[in-house]
Amino acid sequence: MPEALRYLDNAKEILKTVPIEDNIYTDVKPVREAFGTAYLAILEAINEYLMTKKGLTKKELPKSVEGYRTALQKHLVIHNGKLMREFESLYDTLHIAGYYRGLLYNTELVKDAFKSAKVFIEKIK
Repeated sequence: MPEALRYLDNAKEILKTVPIEDNIYTDVKPVREAFGTAYLAILEAINEYLMTKKGLTKKELPKSVEGYRTALQKHLVIHNGKLMREFESLYDTLHIAGYYRGLLYNTELVKDAFKSAKVFIEKIK
């Protein structure tokens, strides 16, 4: 999953530029951008799996979160039932709370979210 890990590394690089005071990122905009990039890493990992292991073409890849849920259920969850819960948790954390609403800016919470993203990516290699 080199491309997915590249996205995750890019997200971490974005965070390095953000000032921190008392374990809080003081500029929420780049933190939100980093969360968006980390979420894309998750989607990219799923895409890579679907193309390399299941033979899907780029045109056949999911186009929505519902599409990703369906693809996970069809191709991955049958091997590991926890993956769907992890995907849902990462969707809520990275995409909704972190990116869309900008609610996560504590450095420890951000670090934990990114670790969870990496674990998910590693599981679907």
